[in-house]
Amino acid sequence: MNPLEIERKFLITSGAFKKEAQTSTRITQGYLSTDPERTVRVRIKGDKGFLTIKGKSNESGTTRVEVEEEIAFAKAQILLKLCLPGIIDKTRYEVTIKKHIWEIDEFYGANAGLLLAEIELSNEHESFSKPSWIGDEVTGDKKYYNSYISNHPYTSWK
Repeated sequence: MNPLEIERKFLITSGAFKKEAQTSTRITQGYLSTDPERTVRVRIKGDKGFLTIKGKSNESGTTRVEVEEEIAFAKAQILLKLCLPGIIDKTRYEVTIKKHIWEIDEFYGANAGLLLAEIELSNEHESFSKPSWIGDEVTGDKKYYNSYISNHPYTSWK
């Protein structure tokens, strides 16, 4: 298991990705800690639970330590009740383009209207194809981190 997560994040320009998506899964997630040095997240993805710890991002915002473990669904439900205010509700769509999987999150509730795409890479300089619905890159922009929008909802930005 590689404990480093290398990813880039982009805004979405249209809903065209939905026609290309192979999967879509509802996700509910909350944070036990949003400390910038380490975030601790609880997530229910479909019918599975996960506990994830992420370290601080490097200077470019593309790389950080990430350790994720599947936990019992019932435990995840209990831990979500202990999370800080600002539970995130979203649907994650997956679109495969060549050898990469794009994960597109459509947010609901206080974050409605926000659409973000992430692509995980094997190294920071790996090349990849951008579909037509990919917009501006927001990698490293902390306001697009899920831990940030849990405290500062997208609908309050305007």
